[in-house]
Amino acid sequence: MLGALLRQLVCGLEETPEEILRAYQGQKNAIGGRGPKLSDIVKMIQTASSKKRTFICIDALDECAAGHRVKLLDSLNQILENSPGTRILVTGRPHIRPEIKRCLTGRAADISVSPRRDDIIQYLHSRLHEDTTPDEMDSRLRADILKKISGDISEMYVGGTALDKLPQVIH
Repeated sequence: MLGALLRQLVCGLEETPEEILRAYQGQKNAIGGRGPKLSDIVKMIQTASSKKRTFICIDALDECAAGHRVKLLDSLNQILENSPGTRILVTGRPHIRPEIKRCLTGRAADISVSPRRDDIIQYLHSRLHEDTTPDEMDSRLRADILKKISGDISEMYVGGTALDKLPQVIH
């Protein structure tokens, strides 16, 4: 994930920083042409994000395996420590909040986000209206879909966490 993030950051720059070019060239020349280590990727992200204000968005962090999630959060913490212009937004279900707070001590602002049932129903209506095979669904099936999904999804996506270099009040 961090390698993909680095690629996106570098693509957004006018010019690839010399430190990043050297690091990739060094890895390319290593036996077997292995990719950079996690610590090297973190340093390159710090370099790339120090060139201009950077916003990193990671959606559904709770879907990341727990072992990888800890490494990712530790890496994000290192990036924040050395890149004062970087801001990070992470979304996930509420059960990962303690983990985020533990890994990013003093750097996390917590925001709860819950979709409104009316918004979910409106979205479902618009999607059902776009159905390319409307003859395959009767009104009863449509009603069942609306009831089931709007009930389940309101419990599914209830958490969001905003991370920032400094704790702040969110307006």
